Amino acid sequence: MSDDIKPRLRVPTTAKKGEVVEIKTLITHLMETGQRKDADGKIVPRLIVNTMKVTYNDKPVLTAKLEPAIAANPFLSFFLRVEESGTLKFTWTDDKDQSWTAESKIDVA
Repeated sequence: MSDDIKPRLRVPTTAKKGEVVEIKTLITHLMETGQRKDADGKIVPRLIVNTMKVTYNDKPVLTAKLEPAIAANPFLSFFLRVEESGTLKFTWTDDKDQSWTAESKIDVA
């Protein structure tokens, strides 16, 4: 399943100093809630992306704790004021402690 996980980012490549920019993320993940039963009537174990952490130039800017009610392929959007050029780093972690990262740079003029 790990090979199917694909983080996607929509981050502006440039911004003005002090500008508030919108950041959008999506990660493909099946997201089993732990409440569904398989064909044999056995409960399918919970397996969700439970956290997303974002840093900008290695400083934390967002930590999101996700719960089973989140949809498959969770999409998250947030706003960030940028004061300097830098790199956004995203890390998603699931219930099996598997994690995926993605990065995007913003040039501030």
